[in-house]
Amino acid sequence: MENATLAVIFSFFIPGLGQLYAGRTLRGIIVFIVIAALAIILYRVTTFAVLIVLIPWAWNLIDAYLLALRNVPFLIKSP
Repeated sequence: MENATLAVIFSFFIPGLGQLYAGRTLRGIIVFIVIAALAIILYRVTTFAVLIVLIPWAWNLIDAYLLALRNVPFLIKSP
């Protein structure tokens, strides 16, 4: 079992790294690309981009934590 705290720390500094640590390579790459692209685009549009990017960044932290715990293999469970 991966250390969930370590996954959160990784994702805190580099979005998607916690997902990579938890063994979800594609998910980690997608998270990194989406958050980085969102930050770059919004930075060009508004200086308040930090506030807008905080929502997906916070989701990134929670997702990395849950994946590392292995309680939820995907955030959306199929019936």
